[in-house]
Amino acid sequence: MRLNTKSLTALAVIFLLAVFTGCGGGGGGSSSGSATGGTTGTLSLSLTDASTYEYEAVYVTIERVDVHLGGDENFSGNWQTVADPRKTYNLLELVNGALETLGLSELEAGYYTQMRLIIGSEPDDGLNILGNPHPHANYVILPSNATPQLFVPSGMQTGIKLVKGFTINENEVTELILDFDAARSVVKAGNSGRWILKPTIKVIGTEVLSSIIQGTVTDENGEPLPGVSVSAQVYDATAADPANKVLNEGSTVTDESGWFNIRVLAGTYNVVAYRETYNYATFCGVDAVAGAILPLDIELTPSDDGTMTGTVTVEGGGSAVISLRADGCSGQIEVKSISVDNGGNYTQILPAGSYDVVASSEGKVTAVYSDVEVMGGDTTTLDIDILMPMP
Repeated sequence: MRLNTKSLTALAVIFLLAVFTGCGGGGGGSSSGSATGGTTGTLSLSLTDASTYEYEAVYVTIERVDVHLGGDENFSGNWQTVADPRKTYNLLELVNGALETLGLSELEAGYYTQMRLIIGSEPDDGLNILGNPHPHANYVILPSNATPQLFVPSGMQTGIKLVKGFTINENEVTELILDFDAARSVVKAGNSGRWILKPTIKVIGTEVLSSIIQGTVTDENGEPLPGVSVSAQVYDATAADPANKVLNEGSTVTDESGWFNIRVLAGTYNVVAYRETYNYATFCGVDAVAGAILPLDIELTPSDDGTMTGTVTVEGGGSAVISLRADGCSGQIEVKSISVDNGGNYTQILPAGSYDVVASSEGKVTAVYSDVEVMGGDTTTLDIDILMPMP
């Protein structure tokens, strides 16, 4: 097992924190008596990312983070700002345990039900990876060096609610990590021609210590493989919505040395590693023990590839998440996930085989296309239609 600076960063988060958050309350809730006789504790906020290998950079400007104090959510006085970085972050630099501090704030001791994250509309004065000033507050850099702006849906401009309860204990530090999933948050352009930022954020923190799954991915010759997506997944056959039968609970992308580091809650996971032109590797029933580091080295072999492509239509408009799944681990595993706006196209290289395509959109009926065959050296066309629910 190798410990480097990234490993130590992750260890510091896990072993030196004083208190992690408790399990969350429901949407729209208010703080249940946050004041306890004037006693206070400290909330520490950090940012990390699950990452993706599809873009050269994903820049997001975070204006501030507020905590709900209780009462009417529409009244500004019921929110307290706990971090105001006003900074433009490249999410792809915050992988494999790397953290960026957002802020440290004193709060009255008690239980809080939610936060909100405000996305900025003006970039900071820093330079991007191309050495240029930021052209937009939120944007991606494509392999072609194009920099399309990411438009924030109007409903999110007032703040992205993070409904995850946490407790501030007297004279203690509660540390929360906002895990910003760039892969699911960037929606590729559709009919509108706009790229969209639809933030998908997990709040990491629990009274039960987290665990780390880490290791190195190599090819059949033992050479390190960068750009491999490694994810810790859970399969739930009882989920009513097919979209929720496979849940990605933590993911990252290997660095230049093939190294990866995933922070997850203690539990049992199916670990999946995938990179285009290689067969995916699956490790079933991996036990992540609280407070421990689990070493897991992975080898990928070259694949006989085909291509799946098509157009995505979302009735009534909106964006879709396309989950490409294969049988495995006494259920299914997700090989790849793609976010596409209505009318957009998707194209994905996959190892030859049979896949279920599960396409979902908020408020719509999840579409499932079973046993879609991908043949080596061939192209499979699958147009996806997501419909409104029946009245």
